[in-house]
Amino acid sequence: MEDKKPLILISNDDGYQAKGIRCLVEMVKPLADVIVCAPDGARSGMACAFSATIPLMLTLKHEEPGLQVWSCNGTPVDCVKMALAELCRDRRPDLIIGGINHGDNASVNTHYSGTMGVVMEGCMKYIPSVAYSLCDYRADADFSPLTPYVRQFTQQVLDHGLPRGVCLNINFPLLHESGEYSNYRGVRICRMAYGTWGNEVTKFRHPRGYDYWWMVGFYTNDEPEAEDTDNWALQHGFIAITPTRMDVTAYEAMDSLKSVFNL
Repeated sequence: MEDKKPLILISNDDGYQAKGIRCLVEMVKPLADVIVCAPDGARSGMACAFSATIPLMLTLKHEEPGLQVWSCNGTPVDCVKMALAELCRDRRPDLIIGGINHGDNASVNTHYSGTMGVVMEGCMKYIPSVAYSLCDYRADADFSPLTPYVRQFTQQVLDHGLPRGVCLNINFPLLHESGEYSNYRGVRICRMAYGTWGNEVTKFRHPRGYDYWWMVGFYTNDEPEAEDTDNWALQHGFIAITPTRMDVTAYEAMDSLKSVFNL
């Protein structure tokens, strides 16, 4: 790979073979050299987990000018750590991208998301990092409408960077060919919506006589009328960009807590 072009490191939580990450590579290849280091299978819900009890392996899956694709048997965060330690020793990435995720990562899903784990890891390494997600869980989801936006957003971050300790969580709504909106209605800078998951555990009885459970559930937007949230934007056809901080300190609570603890 040539040093003249920027370098983008890409990972995800759907696996290196997922359509979303393959489409993402095609979208950003004109902008930079690309290294993909992604899990060898689905790792959804891994958040910022990393492997402390199993050995990790890297496998080169594909190589061409300006592109390398590697798989790793670990978590999304493992993939970033391994790539930075082994694949980017002599060339620090200019940008880390997570995605494109099959399914949204808005609201509290941010805290569970392996896609966001990718960019939080990049953020903790002070590398500009962006997560892309589409509100479509289908394996064969159509990512083509995202192309001009992903290229534009990626180029803007390459050109201008991001504030220290801040990464971007970008979610795209699902377009409807014959519905309320068939084109994106615009882009909004949003805050994370307050929401909750309910009925998360479903119990079944196995024919062999024991119980087992699936983690499923349904999501509820707890502030549906708030127009400044990512949920509202997505539900009304807007692309939602949510700046997300590495520092999770609740600064607004510090003074009140000092009085509580008599400090």
